[in-house]
Amino acid sequence: MLNKISIVILTAVICLLLPAAGCSRSAYLTLKFTAGDSTIYKVTTETEDSVKFEGSLLDDPILKNKPYQRNYSRTEITFAQQIQSIDDKGNAVTNITIQGLKCLSIYQNNPMLDFDSSEEKGKSNPLTKLIGQSYTIKIAPKGQVVSVVDANDAKATVGDNPQAAQRALMLLSEDEIKKRHSISALPATGGNTIKIGDKWSSLSTFSFRQMGPKAYERIYTLKKIKNVNNRQLAVTEMNAIPSSETARQLHQEQSPIQSGMNIISNLFDNVETYTGRLWFDLTAGRIEKYLETLQTEWIMANPNPKKDEEPGVIRMKAMRFYSIEMVER
Repeated sequence: MLNKISIVILTAVICLLLPAAGCSRSAYLTLKFTAGDSTIYKVTTETEDSVKFEGSLLDDPILKNKPYQRNYSRTEITFAQQIQSIDDKGNAVTNITIQGLKCLSIYQNNPMLDFDSSEEKGKSNPLTKLIGQSYTIKIAPKGQVVSVVDANDAKATVGDNPQAAQRALMLLSEDEIKKRHSISALPATGGNTIKIGDKWSSLSTFSFRQMGPKAYERIYTLKKIKNVNNRQLAVTEMNAIPSSETARQLHQEQSPIQSGMNIISNLFDNVETYTGRLWFDLTAGRIEKYLETLQTEWIMANPNPKKDEEPGVIRMKAMRFYSIEMVER
């Protein structure tokens, strides 16, 4: 039989030889920057809002003809990310070159835009001018875009026709660039290491038009660290909960008209899920993949329908999706 010392030695050996076999592990989840390093990423965003009328509401001729309305937008950008320099705070000045672009837009069930830079039919679209264009950003080790250093040349190439180039210029706006390249899933704690099972959080807000703004606390948990092709990969899961304190602050900042519109949302029952997952390459210090999905639905039914009448029901749904995925290193 093994004595206690033998068991301790055996356990240590197993931890060294089989690092994914349940031994205590920790990770330093922060971006590592090396001047000249280049990586290709693909960022995909989706937004969907819809309303559906059911039951006795369809007795109304207008609603009967349009029982379901849907707005949908999807953008997919493939870009090369090259580190140019690193400042004394550890922030990386990074050049972004757009290599591919897909845009799909549907408004009230009607297709408005279907662009794919890889297809010949889209060559006359102003969005084509974005391919090969570059802009410069500054990224912090914790994943936030500190600033958009320069996007003027890319904007100038698009032109100044607001109608023709509206979507292209929107993609080059400061807010959109920051949203595209900022990673919220990395812990904000300085140089602290994260152990399996540790949690950290960040706040996120969304606006749902007449249903008002909503705020969430995204809670991240380091689930595991595994070996993949001689690399250490950290896997983190995210589950979000409503943030009532932040929501109150958002409502206080609204105009009287906006606050009045928010009363509508109180008439509905609301169900929602907001989840995500991060795969982080600890060896290289960079994002392998990150995605998050928010799905929320508001439901209101007539509580007192007439005799033999099917209750009238309104269903409003919203979806927000974001993903960033490394295509090539």
